[in-house]
Amino acid sequence: MSTLSRRDRTDVAPLGRMDKLFDEWFRSLPMHRPFGMAWDWPGEDLIRVDEYRDGDTQVIKAELPGIDPAKDVEITAADGMLRIKAERRIEQDREDKGYTRHEIRYGQMTRTLPLPENVAEGDIAASYRNGVLEIRVPIPAAPAASEPTTIPVSTG
Repeated sequence: MSTLSRRDRTDVAPLGRMDKLFDEWFRSLPMHRPFGMAWDWPGEDLIRVDEYRDGDTQVIKAELPGIDPAKDVEITAADGMLRIKAERRIEQDREDKGYTRHEIRYGQMTRTLPLPENVAEGDIAASYRNGVLEIRVPIPAAPAASEPTTIPVSTG
């Protein structure tokens, strides 16, 4: 599944992207577990990331331990957004182990992040090492400010 692909704009609902970003932002707030009780969101969990700039590259690091990046990670870039989708699969022999505590989360996790302006989506690179997914996004140089052009006005 470890691919980088582009999506067609026609399959994106006008407010769908905004709804997803709002949901992810809301889930990242510390109040997602009010009064010490679990507040489980149906469906997908949020991937936690560190994001910083390293020279002319935007670096995004996501902790994804227990993930096989070749099978369980999909990264897409489209419409100025980067989407990371991963799945942690349940072990087949889980029932036979007699768990005292079972806190590791399984299932799908996603994160959608805005890309810097004018990024060439084909230049984005990703690597996975020691449970950390690192995505490097080259940031294009800002276009040089051009001098205003004076346009002569002809008469008659």
